[in-house]
Amino acid sequence: MASSLTLPAVGLGVYRAAPEECYESVLKALKLGYRHIDTAAFYQNEADVGRAVRDSGIPRSEIWVTTKLWIDDIQGPGTTTAAFQKSLRLLDIGYIDLYLIHAPADGGRRLEAWKEMEAIAKQGLTRHIGVSNYGIKHLEELLAVATIKPLANQIELHPFLQHRDLVAFCQKNGITVQAYSPLTKARKLNDPVVVEVAQKVNKTPAQVLIKWGLQKGAVSLPKSVQEGRLKENFEVFEWTIPESEIAKLDSLEEGLVTGWDPTIWE
Repeated sequence: MASSLTLPAVGLGVYRAAPEECYESVLKALKLGYRHIDTAAFYQNEADVGRAVRDSGIPRSEIWVTTKLWIDDIQGPGTTTAAFQKSLRLLDIGYIDLYLIHAPADGGRRLEAWKEMEAIAKQGLTRHIGVSNYGIKHLEELLAVATIKPLANQIELHPFLQHRDLVAFCQKNGITVQAYSPLTKARKLNDPVVVEVAQKVNKTPAQVLIKWGLQKGAVSLPKSVQEGRLKENFEVFEWTIPESEIAKLDSLEEGLVTGWDPTIWE
């Protein structure tokens, strides 16, 4: 593992992307300049992500690939390692850049899984390890015993679900926040405030939602399979949203969960 790649600020999420659709969208994204792909065992498309990475012609060391351990695969000693090896085999790209626990399984199991993930990281099979959908209490529990600190916590994050205390905790403890569903699964693309801000900065509502997360210090993981949208979602680097407009977006908090919220689990 010779890569020294750092975590790219925008990645492609591939949740619920069907196999061939996933392969094509990853290939298109890589050609457009994306260098960060986020998959998971639960998505059942790791093999397609890996095939696209191999077929892209881009050196492996230049592409960041994240995958995740599904909670039902944590069933006792050795099961986390077995699940990781399956993901590694399906991806077939040599190593994984970031391996996450997909959600906080019950206490004993999640700590057991982390211990195995630390061993995997020490073997060099994954460059980094982290968590997803962890709340503050889950992170406090983990940080109390971890010998390797989680690189990231991946959570649903957008102006309508800001997780302010959790984000502040992560930032205080040097844990990168990754935002999934930054586009609210398209539910809020027509929100009047989002549209108003988009018009003021001459960008699309989707670009404004992604940029809001970036300006909050999060890594953004928008999902699309359409080339035009892939391009649009990636054109978020050469401009900023003024703080006065960020404040308007900050006022939109309403606790909108578009999928699930394991951060509140025991």
